[in-house]
Order: sequence, then structure tokens, then C-alpha cells
Amino acid sequence: MDNQETISQRLRDCINRDRLVETAVKLISIPSPTGNAGAVSDALADMLADEGFAVERPEGGHAAAPAVAVRFDSGQPGRTLQFDGHLDTVHLPFVAPQVQDGQITGSGAADMKSGVAAAVEALRVLRDADALPGGGVLLLAHDLHEAPWGLGQQLDRLIDEGWHGDAVLLPEPLFEQLPIAGRGVATWKVTIRRKGTPVHEVRRPADEPSVIAAGGMLVERLMRLGDHLATLRDPLAGIESAFIGQIHSGEIYNQYPQECWLEGTRRWIPTTHPAAVEREFRALLTDLATATGTHVELDWRPVRGAFALNLEDPLVTAFQSSYLRTSGQELETGPKPFVDDGNSFWSRAGIAAITHGPRSGGQHTTEEWASIDDLVRVAHLYALTAVSYCG
Repeated sequence: MDNQETISQRLRDCINRDRLVETAVKLISIPSPTGNAGAVSDALADMLADEGFAVERPEGGHAAAPAVAVRFDSGQPGRTLQFDGHLDTVHLPFVAPQVQDGQITGSGAADMKSGVAAAVEALRVLRDADALPGGGVLLLAHDLHEAPWGLGQQLDRLIDEGWHGDAVLLPEPLFEQLPIAGRGVATWKVTIRRKGTPVHEVRRPADEPSVIAAGGMLVERLMRLGDHLATLRDPLAGIESAFIGQIHSGEIYNQYPQECWLEGTRRWIPTTHPAAVEREFRALLTDLATATGTHVELDWRPVRGAFALNLEDPLVTAFQSSYLRTSGQELETGPKPFVDDGNSFWSRAGIAAITHGPRSGGQHTTEEWASIDDLVRVAHLYALTAVSYCG
């Protein structure tokens, strides 16, 4: 048995399956819709403090639910690997946790309280096994992840304040592939208004523009923009896009409305700068207002920046070698189908981020589940990756 295999087995032997399940159940049992994750954050902080970890509570501009941060230092030189997860859940009816048939179910079981519990167990294992040869681990858990109720603003501020490692692992529910590229996304809402008030169609003023006509013109211009954006392609992340999901105006069929609004998304590839995306969109609206004589307002909300992962980064080497040792093969690479906090770490701090969590399902529904066996696997994988990367 070689040294790496010995270390791997030592880490595996230190995983406490019951403790891991208890942690996940405790986190799931506390309702934490986005913006209101204070109680579950406090519970996690108390749990870690009771186990002897030094817990810090940086607010990140969100005093209602300060983040939970733990630094575990080997005392030797080396890199810092971050385990990062969000504790908030989408705004759906709360489902209490259950453990049955090898699975944990309940609100946030898949997205992503079980994943956070696996990262916590990896931290415990590294301490209990005394296996970290150098560097350290930063565990960070936070709120304000799930859109549209949160837009990652707490984590963005924490990253800007220096709460990050040299690389990061995120136990989001993506396990089939190693994501190496993904698009950034912003949501937008455009409101078009005229000066007058809503009136009956037969009394509409001749000198007032039609907000519906202006809305139609915006649809046409965004469709043309979308055709152009489709030529901007990343081989893995896909194409850029401008999508319209809603258009509304008026209250009844024969009213001349005063307002029209449209809502949608704008997605871009890693080589496009998000500031340029917003400038282009605003310029399009300025031209629309001039052409139609309307007042046009934009509510532009960046959700996450784009994402790319350098396959030569030491984190990828450490992760793939650890995945090979624990699973018997390396993980195939592919695109990231969604945006997550890994996008923020790459776009704001330029650090490598790998999204990899337990086998799970039902995300953003009332039927979330996570495999307990796979939680054990992820805890082992994270701990082994830390040993390889940090030292």
C-alpha cells in the first residue's frame, strides 16, 4: 500500500457516517428561505464551536444572517483550499427532513445543505486524521444565494473583503462531470412609459406615443440582438443570448395603457466582459427611447459572472487524482449547465473553482433528496483533495 493509499484509507476511516447524517438533518430541519438563513447559520456556528473549531461570523453586508467561517490551519506553509456552500433555500413550502432507504429528504437536502454537511465532515476528518501536510482549509457558509430573492451579494462582498482561499470546492448538486466553462447571466426588466394616464382607446391623445408599439419595437431589436449574439460561441459554455420571458401592458382590452414592461435574461460567455454586456443593453434602450418618444427604465440585475476552469490549475490536478483514487477513474469534463457561486469566485477573484457535490435530485422542488453513500464519498473526496492541494 503506497503512502497516498494509506492517507486515503486513514481519511476514510475517520468519516463518521452517523455524524454526517445528523449534521445534514439538523441543517435541513431549520427553515431558511433566501434572506432568512440566520437561524440555520447560528445552528451551524454553534455546532462547530461546540466541536472546538474557532468560528468567525463575517456579515458581508447581511446582518440578518452573518456567514459562518472556520479556518483550519496545519501550521505549515502551503495553499488554502476553501469549502464553500450556501445555507438558504428557494421559497417553497417547507419539508421536514427524513432519513430512509439510504437517502436524506427535505427542504435543501439536494440544494445544498447535505453538501454543506459533507464539507463540514471533510473538515472534521482532516482534523481528526491529522493528515493535512501544509496550508489550511477555509470553510464558509452563507445566505443570499438563490435568485430572485438573492443575487449572491453577501458572498460577493465577502470575496471582495478577502474571505476566500487560493481555490474553492463547492458541493452543489453536480456530480456527473467536472464543469470547466459556463455562461454568466443577468436578469433585466425594462419599463416603458408615456407621460399621460391610462384612458379609453377612443380618447387616446394623438400626441402620446404607444407604449405597446414601443414594447414591440424592443422585442424586434432584442430578437436581432439575439441573432447576433448566437454567433458568439464558446465550445463548452455555449452561445450568448438575449431572452424575453414576459411582456405586459394594460388592464383591459380597450384601454390605451400608460406603461408596458418586459422581462428576461442576458447570458454571456467567459471571454465577454459583463460591463460591456450592460453598456450594450443600455445603449439599445437609449436608442429606443429616442426613436419612440417614451421614457425607458432598466432594472439590470447581474446574477453571476461567466466561468472558466484552467485544466492545468493545481486544484484540478489534486481533485482529479483524488477522484481517481476514490472512484477508480477521472471525472469527465463538460459545461456548467447553471450559474453558481463558483462563477463569482472566478469572475471576482480569479481563483479556480470546482463544483462537485453528492448524487441528489429534486432541486428547487418540494421533493429534494441526497444519497447518504454519496455524501460519505464527497466528504472523503474533499478531504483527500485538500491533502493533495494544500501541502
